[in-house]
Amino acid sequence: MDIQKATGTGGPNKEQRYRITRGKKTDIMVDVYVEIIREGVRLPFYANPYDAGMDVCAAEDTIIEPGQTVIIPTGLKFAIPEGYEIQVRPRSGISLRTPLRLANSPGTIDAGYRDELGIIVHNASIVNNVKNGEYLSLDSKGNQQGTYIVRKGERIAQLVLAEVPRMNLILVDSVKDIGTDRGGGFGSTGI
Repeated sequence: MDIQKATGTGGPNKEQRYRITRGKKTDIMVDVYVEIIREGVRLPFYANPYDAGMDVCAAEDTIIEPGQTVIIPTGLKFAIPEGYEIQVRPRSGISLRTPLRLANSPGTIDAGYRDELGIIVHNASIVNNVKNGEYLSLDSKGNQQGTYIVRKGERIAQLVLAEVPRMNLILVDSVKDIGTDRGGGFGSTGI
């Protein structure tokens, strides 16, 4: 991945760069500025060329007891262009192998937020099946119940940049005749 340091006083803009392959737009690159505020922090990265999300890593070791919700710091601050958000999403391997869950998934980082990105993680374990002083890790298999440790540098979530159009709310007497009313909701079409 080519990392370029931004210079000058100009802030983020909506300029987009396109990579063209055989006449098709294959990649859209949007400049997002990032500041590293802790020692030894790794920039988010795409694990594979066409992944939707960039993996983001923990900036420090964090212990999460059963039933506890914590904020894991990333050591990163972002300047996101207006009209965009960064969505914070779970990594599927962590969701499959552990009871650790992102508490507000997907989380939203607004374009105006400039403080450190923290990942809100909840340990949904009901019991603690580990001995005192021992911890389960992100590499643990079988969705084991207990106290987990997330180590500095481990990938804890993924970041997806999304364009966010603004809503213009139009007050009407009834929405029933606008568009199609499919009816139901909350499982009305079956499981």
